[in-house]
Amino acid sequence: MLIEHDVGDTCRLSCTYRGRKIEANADDFFEALCLIRRQLEPEGFIPFCYGASLNVYPSGMARDMGRGLKAYRLTKGAHVHMTDLVEIFETGPDVIPASVDAQDAFWREWLATPRR
Repeated sequence: MLIEHDVGDTCRLSCTYRGRKIEANADDFFEALCLIRRQLEPEGFIPFCYGASLNVYPSGMARDMGRGLKAYRLTKGAHVHMTDLVEIFETGPDVIPASVDAQDAFWREWLATPRR
């Protein structure tokens, strides 16, 4: 279970699982989620939500102005549209659970791919 809190300018995320609790503080909730995910990865856990999906990543504006609560579903070779926006803590049938590093690599590949 993930619980989000705003603490002034800090975004705090708490995760409880199997009787344990881990927390992360960051400038935006997407970064806090990544910090939580890095703590979960050694145990083989990946949250099943858009924020942990291989092909989902927030724009700089979404992070700055929206506290990283929304991100875009990315398709290589295509621009993003408002219809591609998803809530990072929501889930759907198109979630592709991935490590933080794999998600970051996909985002970098998307950035480097020419768009139609």
